[in-house]
This record gives sequence, C-alpha cells and structure tokens, in this order.
Amino acid sequence: MKKLLRNKILLYLQDNLISNFLIFMKTGTVKFFNESKGYGFITDDISKEDFFVHVTGLNGIQIQQNDKVEFDTQEGKKGINAVNVKKV
Repeated sequence: MKKLLRNKILLYLQDNLISNFLIFMKTGTVKFFNESKGYGFITDDISKEDFFVHVTGLNGIQIQQNDKVEFDTQEGKKGINAVNVKKV
C-alpha cells in the first residue's frame, strides 16, 4: 500500500509540478549576426523557426554565423527574442 501511494505521489509530481517548473533551453544555429548593428537571428533546431537575437541577449559572448547555441526565449517588443544565449 505504501509503495502504491508513493508511486502515485511521484506520478503526480512528475505530471503536475516538475513539468511546470523545469525550463528546457532551445538549441539552434546562428543564421547570421551583425556585430556592428548588434543583432541577428538564430534558427531553432526543432521548429526551424527564426528568433531575433540582440547583443543584450548574449551575456557578453560573441557569436557568428553557423555557431551552435542554446537559448531561452522571451517576449519582446516586436515578437519572441532569443535571450541567455550560450555556445555549445
């Protein structure tokens, strides 16, 4: 009985809590990045959607075309932006 209850609790946590709090970073490839203008686009590996990236979303790193990166997304003024970009 205790094992069954434990399993039910673990399933509940897995289905209702853990999935709501874990944030998975997207992975993608830098389509282009213009250093002088400070912006570019990253193509998501799974959805193939392009995300705008501004230099402020790079946390001090430098990226260039064809770099593999991980990133989060955040609603921006004109759509969804790539933020917290990291090279992989």
